[in-house]
Amino acid sequence: MIELDGVDLDRGDRRVLSDLRLTLGERRIGVVGANGSGKSSFARLLNGLLKPTRGTVRVFGTDTAADPKAARRHVGFLFQNPDHQIVYPGVAEDLAFGLKNRDLPKSEIGPRVEAALARFGLAGFGERLAHELSGGERQLVALAGIMVLEPRLLVLDEPTTLLDLRNTRRVMAAVEAADRPVVMATHDLALLDGFDRVLVFDRGRVACDAPPIEALAAYRRIAEA
Repeated sequence: MIELDGVDLDRGDRRVLSDLRLTLGERRIGVVGANGSGKSSFARLLNGLLKPTRGTVRVFGTDTAADPKAARRHVGFLFQNPDHQIVYPGVAEDLAFGLKNRDLPKSEIGPRVEAALARFGLAGFGERLAHELSGGERQLVALAGIMVLEPRLLVLDEPTTLLDLRNTRRVMAAVEAADRPVVMATHDLALLDGFDRVLVFDRGRVACDAPPIEALAAYRRIAEA
């Protein structure tokens, strides 16, 4: 599903990620690390938002740097802040935007938008304005906007950081309902219960790659060092 071969990432004169060599095929993969550890940069490599300085990132066989447009068809990316993702003021209009960009016939767009909203508990929200919704509702709209495009993989970059407990639960339930492989960067270690594999980033490198219990113990040791 995901392959990184000798990947370095530089931002200006700073090395952000160093010599990443990973093959990831598990259904639920967590990514943790302190601020500045490289976890969000890693997430952005997976759908071509960032291009590696050296090495290759492939997702479902697609080189994300050589063909970022194809990579984004495979990978749905959910930002921490839904306001960075929602483009149009109207909810249905926003979900329809990506479908129009893919030249779907108008007869298909409306039903797909309605189905996506219903899937995430947002039936009847199509005519509402995004800025009138709660933070959790906006994040669900952003997620529906991704899933209406039917990606093969979801990459989530700290999707619950701005949410209270109730809305965190709603968003995570929606992610589970999406029924797709997930890579999720997070500071909330409790969300990784039941994940298959966790990568612990420290200063641009993978310091631990293990099942959740072992990986989170390593993360705590690094944080306390």
